Amino acid sequence: LVPLRPGRAASRLLPLLCGGARSKGASLSPGPPGRLGQRRYKKDVLPSPDGPAPSVSITEIRQYLRAQDIPFHDGYSCLHTPSLFTGDRGDQSLSANAPFTLFIDKTTGSFLCTATLAEGTWQDFQANVEMRHRGITPIPPASSEEMEEEMRQAREDARCIWERALPLWQLLDEKETKETKALFGISQVTDATLKRFGVRYLRTARSLVFPWFSPQDATLKGLKLVRVEKKGATITYVEETLPRFDSYRNLFGLPLIGRRDTELVITGWELDALALHQAAGVASVALPRGATCLPPTLLPYLEQFKRITLWLGEDLRSWEAAKLFARKLSLKRCSLVRPGNLQPRPLEALNQGLNVTKILRSALLASHKSIISFRQLREEVFGELVNTEQVSGVKWARFPELNKLLKGHRRGELTIFTG
Repeated sequence: LVPLRPGRAASRLLPLLCGGARSKGASLSPGPPGRLGQRRYKKDVLPSPDGPAPSVSITEIRQYLRAQDIPFHDGYSCLHTPSLFTGDRGDQSLSANAPFTLFIDKTTGSFLCTATLAEGTWQDFQANVEMRHRGITPIPPASSEEMEEEMRQAREDARCIWERALPLWQLLDEKETKETKALFGISQVTDATLKRFGVRYLRTARSLVFPWFSPQDATLKGLKLVRVEKKGATITYVEETLPRFDSYRNLFGLPLIGRRDTELVITGWELDALALHQAAGVASVALPRGATCLPPTLLPYLEQFKRITLWLGEDLRSWEAAKLFARKLSLKRCSLVRPGNLQPRPLEALNQGLNVTKILRSALLASHKSIISFRQLREEVFGELVNTEQVSGVKWARFPELNKLLKGHRRGELTIFTG
């Protein structure tokens, strides 16, 4: 049952579980390290901070929305607008009283409607706005027939595996239950916690099964299977996802979070999310690919939270990823748990009997009150240029030309003349 190559995992595993059903796109992705484990990493999987410039700026997006009379308000990482794909059709203007369920990424311009799951690029959004003005019902950007068939088959395979998996507390042999929990390092995780998050166990593959439920209707959209490989004293966790990992857009634990929750802890592993909820009672989710990436399509689901704590792992790589993700989520609302001997990953903290709540309280703010970034300076300068009269200072009586350049002398400002 051990897949040897990425892309062939499903062809080897699923026929044994689902009576011959296959998924073309399922593949392996490296799993998080255990207490003695090592993670199989690829080089350069984290995006570079100095990536290509976005095709559209946030200023252009705002100007376009105002020109098209589309109501919006600023979020942390997205602009919120009423959806083009729900409610009134035709050339009617979007109402400001309608639910703001469409989110536009401030960096890339791509959009996602959380009500209909329609998504696309900024150009797709503009095309749908033009269609609406012409009285044509907007159409969400469609995938290719081959991709849709692949996704449908992957969901069917996931449903087949889910039906065969059993909750750990329903295993007939109590000894098997204890051995399985010990193998995955979850002896301290209670059955109530496993039940709340819907974790199951697949005997034939000796794997834990983590469900991916849709936030809209709680239907099963996919699965992640995690199994253990031992090589001497080294333990490695191997993950397999349905659908394939690049289409696995999921925040494990998201359907359990209420609309009124304002604080969240993001982890890099499903078992860490379980440990955090049990030990500290906080709302917690796990990224689909650990500290590898934070897909932009997940940002809209994180807009409701005023404070986000990133606790991704216990190594330097997780720390660097947390700082990178905080920039995506807005530095002002993010805190980071620095890895250390007394601050291991959440599951290890639970197993060692550490005070998880105390560790969360000691999280460092992503943005220091005494440090300002160039991006913040640029936004402030732009705001002053747009609202020159509001920020004008005391006018000089003897220097009218200087008033044209500096708009007067402002409090706390130093003007230096040099030649």
